[in-house]
Amino acid sequence: MNHPDFRVAGKIFASLGYPDQDWAMVKLTPEQQRKCIKDAPAVFKLCSGAWGRQGATNIYLPAANSVISKKKKKKMRNVQRRTSNAQ
Repeated sequence: MNHPDFRVAGKIFASLGYPDQDWAMVKLTPEQQRKCIKDAPAVFKLCSGAWGRQGATNIYLPAANSVISKKKKKKMRNVQRRTSNAQ
């Protein structure tokens, strides 16, 4: 495989660029995987086969960036409201 991966004790827990440059993979517990897919189905997708059943989860990076941007904007609005209410 010719894509970056991240390891702890020699075991891969995440990788970038698989199946292509728009995707990443992260290993989650099955519970974490179900929650992520339920909460953001446009971002998270079960990897195929036994890997997916064991927690390997694809992340669609363009959609993840969009979700993160929306959450950051919402958080900033909340901070601004609290700051203006405190004055």
